[in-house]
Amino acid sequence: MVKSSSQLEWCIIRLGDDMNWWVEKISNAIHWDMDGLSVIDPNQINHIIDLCESLKDYGFDPEIINEAFFKFRIEKEQKNSLIRLVRVRDSLLESEEQLFALPEIMDEEKGPYADFLDQITKSRVKLLNDLIEFDENLTIDELEEEINARQNNDYFEGRAVHFFNEITAILEYVPDGFELDVGDDSETTQKKELEEFPDIDVIEEKIEEDETMKWDDDTNENEDVIEGEEPIIEKPRRGRPRKK
Repeated sequence: MVKSSSQLEWCIIRLGDDMNWWVEKISNAIHWDMDGLSVIDPNQINHIIDLCESLKDYGFDPEIINEAFFKFRIEKEQKNSLIRLVRVRDSLLESEEQLFALPEIMDEEKGPYADFLDQITKSRVKLLNDLIEFDENLTIDELEEEINARQNNDYFEGRAVHFFNEITAILEYVPDGFELDVGDDSETTQKKELEEFPDIDVIEEKIEEDETMKWDDDTNENEDVIEGEEPIIEKPRRGRPRKK
């Protein structure tokens, strides 16, 4: 995709119909193939970093994230809903600024981004083999074969694969017929969201009654339940590994 290794300093991006960001122009010092060149936005890169947290116990080094991407911040908005980004050298893992990320694909097969994909693939396979009881261990080739098949369908239909989708396809991969038990993840996520926004107070608004309001104290909360029958209470469903 890249045809030169000159210094990259800025790029101009547009929001596509798929609600992802795509590169419209890039600094003249580098001659990029603009067909399907995408940029990962701040929310997406934060989601990727969160997903990578679960891989640290399986050999993944988060520092490779900084090596795998060029980092950008917003410089200004332009006409036609375009945004100009300028290059920064901040850390994606530590910066408090909202940063965009463009994969470092100078060498698509052996470069930093290729190494990043290789690491998350190996670590994801280790995680799945640890958490799911397969008849035979999942292999890297099996994961890559299934993901490539999905992406090829997009190519055949003329759709470019966004870098965010390419990465999350690996980080969220589970073989068909299986599912992970993620019962505690929702609680952890809610707790984390509260910690990230500690100053937000929940305001309960009390409605003052007036003569126009009618309050029926005798309303039967289970009016849909047939008399003499026990109400049906659905139990929450909890995922667990399932063998084919």
